[in-house]
Amino acid sequence: MTDTTTGKQLLEPSGYGANGPPHELFRQLRAESPVHWCEMSKFESFWAITRQEHIRYISSHPELFINAKGITPEPVESSREAAEAFRVVIGTDGTEHRDLRKVAMPSLTPRALATVEASMRNSAKRLVDELAKHGGEGETDLAMGMAVQHPLRVLCKALGVPEAQEETIRDLSNRLFAADDVELGTGATPEDMKRVGQDFIELFLPIIADRRANPTDDLASVIANGKIRGEPLGPVETLGYYLITFSAGHDTTKNALAGGFRALIEHPEEFNKVQHDPSLSAGCVEEIVRWTTPVNYMKRTATQDVELNGQTIRKGEAAMMFYASANRDESIFEDPYTFSIERTPNRHLGFGYGEHFCMGAHFARRSQRAIIEELARRVEHWEIIGEPEWISSSFVVGLKHLPVRYRIRQGDSP
Repeated sequence: MTDTTTGKQLLEPSGYGANGPPHELFRQLRAESPVHWCEMSKFESFWAITRQEHIRYISSHPELFINAKGITPEPVESSREAAEAFRVVIGTDGTEHRDLRKVAMPSLTPRALATVEASMRNSAKRLVDELAKHGGEGETDLAMGMAVQHPLRVLCKALGVPEAQEETIRDLSNRLFAADDVELGTGATPEDMKRVGQDFIELFLPIIADRRANPTDDLASVIANGKIRGEPLGPVETLGYYLITFSAGHDTTKNALAGGFRALIEHPEEFNKVQHDPSLSAGCVEEIVRWTTPVNYMKRTATQDVELNGQTIRKGEAAMMFYASANRDESIFEDPYTFSIERTPNRHLGFGYGEHFCMGAHFARRSQRAIIEELARRVEHWEIIGEPEWISSSFVVGLKHLPVRYRIRQGDSP
């Protein structure tokens, strides 16, 4: 296992497309070299961080490890032109980061989200009703269908996007987070990313203008009219908020759901628990997030020399925190390769850790609970009828195809 080989296995999208996350490699790194230098040629070289304790340390010291240098590895011949129109909260640090978070956080607390609970449950019911047509039996691709449609519909509702534009958002998200997948993406060159950015701008600008002229109480209005220390958000910050909310919020949740559906089908005893006790849905979602870990990694850049596990991370070097590895860490989880919805405690890092903890975590949890509970109430039988297929992406990871056969009771049935 050479440095160049390891780095390529960890980052090469085609490897994830063929086999999913490299859990055996993660296990080996945790055991033998948890802070591991990866020499790269096309991308900047980096330290692979695979144990949870080290990821927690890095995440807890934002003065030592910053986000401003990017959250993914930079190509050796990089061009950041596509990102210039956006200032995304996850790519900021310190006071700027905390100020930006304050704009939307009041609308993303559990209490505030009670107002969107109805739309989440309505979306779940509508989608399961669709499956229940024609006698309640049929075949579908849950990864391309329900897993995509539910978070998309919920987010569009919260952010003021008409249903007629849902497919546009879906396409843009695929082009951004599955750019290397020949089926879903359209390319990952700087020119490709610039076109994606321009398309996002053209979609968001009318929504922003409308919410400024006609503010409501939805999240779209909160962002469009957001202020920092009394001053309105600038255009790059406003557009960045829409970008991260739409794209990151959709792709992470849909990948968690697709992998979660697979896990529940392959572990019928766990699904049966939720069917008999819907209150277990909260724990079910936490285990789905741990099990799937849609955000595979995040990069931080050292601001000074830092010693970690006997290795010196030099100032300016990249530390890649592999959450998918941390969520199988044997020192943290008992039987980490077992899917168990009653896992307690469940100290996963699926939403990150520290001051960059996912702002939309509560939103994602409620959204997933709504669809899991609706399925638990109505699914009589489901089975996988073809080989699940992975997206060719190493950053946001998940299934793109999950063909199933099902039998579902009608919505008005007990």
